[in-house]
Amino acid sequence: MSTEIMSPAGRLFVDDGGQGGLPVVFIHSFAGSAGHWTEQLDHLRGKRRAVAFDLRGHGQSDARASDDVTIEDLAGDVGSVLDDLRLERVALVGHSVGGLAAIAYAAEHPERVAGMLLVGTPGRVPMQQADEIMSHMTSNYDDTMADYWERLLDHATTATRAQIERDREALPRSVSLALIRSTFAFDPLPALRDYPGVVMTMTVGDSPFDLHKQVPDVPDSTVTGTSHWVQLDRPEEFDRILDRFLAVVDAEASAPRPEPTPAGAGSR
Repeated sequence: MSTEIMSPAGRLFVDDGGQGGLPVVFIHSFAGSAGHWTEQLDHLRGKRRAVAFDLRGHGQSDARASDDVTIEDLAGDVGSVLDDLRLERVALVGHSVGGLAAIAYAAEHPERVAGMLLVGTPGRVPMQQADEIMSHMTSNYDDTMADYWERLLDHATTATRAQIERDREALPRSVSLALIRSTFAFDPLPALRDYPGVVMTMTVGDSPFDLHKQVPDVPDSTVTGTSHWVQLDRPEEFDRILDRFLAVVDAEASAPRPEPTPAGAGSR
């Protein structure tokens, strides 16, 4: 069911359906939309509730997205969706920048996030390299972005390439630069170290800044020979990894919790 909710930034488009089980909320990438998750929503909705939505300034959301939007703002969009749909506890699946938004939200609300599957999510980029990239972006935006998109779309199917090119054209340049800048400014590692729930990564391609390389103790599934949008290029392979992740999250959620130790127990 497609609907709209109100958030502090404005209206957010939401695709909500299915019932039963621990709900799964999908968060798309930079210049993406809820439409990136159509196959996964269909895959899950026969057995559990599954939700995707458009972040502010993306897709069908006409929510305010300014030239100072941050990863924390995107995490606020996640919170608005969970609150409006009255989802007390969920699993988050975040792609790329959407993975950073998932981490930022879980850092502030760990009790509401049973697990995170982080797909193609970047780790921390060294400041010098981030500054060099932003310098190229601001001085020659069109050529720099064209090269960026072409690298991400390597091995994309024809359908994936067409969808991504439509999506990216709809994102204003000022918002694009703000999101790239905020991605470089956000460090996901402290939040991940403190988060107590299930975390798995899905690495797509090979980048020196892959999140999995910075948190090597986190279980990872690496997919090669596909574009950055593995869920579009190879939905069946993606769904198998998604199912493995949810099996672990469900098992953790159903495991008996240890009884709290009474105050003073064990002291002499």
